[in-house]
This record gives sequence, structure tokens and C-alpha cells, in this order.
Amino acid sequence: MFSEMRIPAQKIVGGILFPAIVSPDPAIEVDFQRFVAAVREHRPRLESMLHSSGALLLRGFPARTAADFNATVVAFGYEEFPYVGGAAPRTNVVGRVFTANESPPDQKIPFHHELAQVPVYPSKLFFFCEVEPSSGGETPIVLSHHVYERMAEKHPEFVKKLEEHGLIYTRVLGTGDDPSSPIGSGWQSTFLTKDKSIAEERAALVGMKLEWMEDGVKSIMGPIPAIKLDETRGRKLWFNSMVAAYTGWKDKLNDPLKAVTFGDGSPLPSDIMYDCLGILEEESVAIPWRQGDVLLIDNLAVLHSRRLFLPPRRILASLCK
Repeated sequence: MFSEMRIPAQKIVGGILFPAIVSPDPAIEVDFQRFVAAVREHRPRLESMLHSSGALLLRGFPARTAADFNATVVAFGYEEFPYVGGAAPRTNVVGRVFTANESPPDQKIPFHHELAQVPVYPSKLFFFCEVEPSSGGETPIVLSHHVYERMAEKHPEFVKKLEEHGLIYTRVLGTGDDPSSPIGSGWQSTFLTKDKSIAEERAALVGMKLEWMEDGVKSIMGPIPAIKLDETRGRKLWFNSMVAAYTGWKDKLNDPLKAVTFGDGSPLPSDIMYDCLGILEEESVAIPWRQGDVLLIDNLAVLHSRRLFLPPRRILASLCK
């Protein structure tokens, strides 16, 4: 049922193919129910591949709709992670399935770990291609430990300060969602409530401070670590949304240069920010989407982004604990 395959876009990192890709054996007739049952039965093997590679692409299986994707996510057996505290505008589609970031196709989404700017984050992400893009629209991925190693080698003093002080993230949330912005989730959507006191309680649970304004609220998170230790693999990770905030948190309410600082409040050096962006791009893998693709990402091990695209494109997502 799950035959490993190779395509030119993959990379070999540390002797491991990234991402791992599986497809059905052409000799086997696969319907959707058989596929879902096989996911349940072979979950240990699929998880082993995910742990080794950091990302697993399931290609060529009979998942076609949002409901199919939801059933696939459920078959893996992971607990659902509620999307609280995130910046992206999203809409629930069915069950545990949401739209991926709904910002316009001419806006690139920089590399980040999902919800790295708060202490509680999903361990795994699922993406699903319901409608493949006319052009572009890939979801590039990159191994976090590889980025850390390159940055530590090239900018050791910067990385030392980052490890000592962490980061502070600041974002202004409007009273409503702004679909024109990649960080346009308003405070009601961010905290899943219309009650300010409940929003404050939910922000406090993750250590976030709120400063209410006439047209919204300023959220301040941190200092929070920017480097984590992956204890299961024994390596340090570039676990943050630093470059995403510095280069991409821009809309009518937010200035990206004020969006992220060192944990002591000092500014981040622009030249190193853009150097890091270059490293992320150089080390990334971007596989063009095909309808029915299911991409499973270990959120601790892998950063992801989104390239510009020409519509139509519909990518769905689901977050897991």
C-alpha cells in the first residue's frame, strides 16, 4: 500500500531523503476506505518515516475532498490542536480541517514553525491539496536543525545572544479579520471569543500580555526561546518565527521592524535577518502540489512557508498535539 518513491525535488540531508514520499503500488487497487484502514494499520511505519525525515508526503491516494482529508487526519489518531494565538486568517471547513492561510496569492508567507511565537504549539501539521495551483503556490519546507547549524557557523555571536535572551514578538490585532493580510486574524478569531476578559484569560495562559487600543489590541509575547533542543533526535533547532515576523508581519496595523526583537528589547540586525532568509531558501525543498496530496510535517523539526501563486489554489490544514 505504501511504496517509497523518489522525485528530483527531494534532497538528501544526513543520508536521509527529505521529505519522505509514499505512493500506492500501481498493482494494488486502492479505494478510499482501504486507504484509511491502511493508514491506521501502518501508522507505526509511517511515523517512523516521519521521525527519520521530518516530513512525509502521501501522493496518489484516493483523497479528493475536505471530508476525505478530515478522515485521513483522524485515521492517524493524533489529538486535535486548537488554533489559539495564531496570526493567520483561517476558516473551519469540516471537522478538524481549516483553510490554510487565506492571505492574497501575491503575498509570500515566510518560513516559520507553526505557533513558534507562543509556548504551546502543535507537534504535527497536515496539509492537503484540494485544488492544485495554476502556477506556483508551493509550500517549501526546510529542516530546522540544518538552519541552526549553518547560522551557528556563520553568525556565532548572534546565535549566542539569541540563545541567551530569546525573542519578544509584538503584533497589533484588529477588531475584525483582515483577509488582505497574512497576519490578519483579529483578536476575536485569535482567541476564539468576543469577550475581552476571556481573551485576556486565554492570552495569560500562554504568557501573552495584551494592551487594549481604540482599534484593537497589542499582543506582546516573550521573552521566549528561539532555539530548542530536539531531545528525541539530540540536536538543536532553529525554532522561531523570527524571519517571518521581521520580513512578513506587515499590514495597516503592523510594522515588521517592530514585530520582533531580542528578549532584552534590542533590535535584530537587518543584514543577519536577510542572510538567514537566504539560508532558509537555499536549504528548502519545494515540491509542486498535486490534487490529493497529503503532507504531514513534524512541526518541531521542519519550518514551512508559502510561495506566490496564480489562482485557483486551495490548500487545507489540520493541527495536532
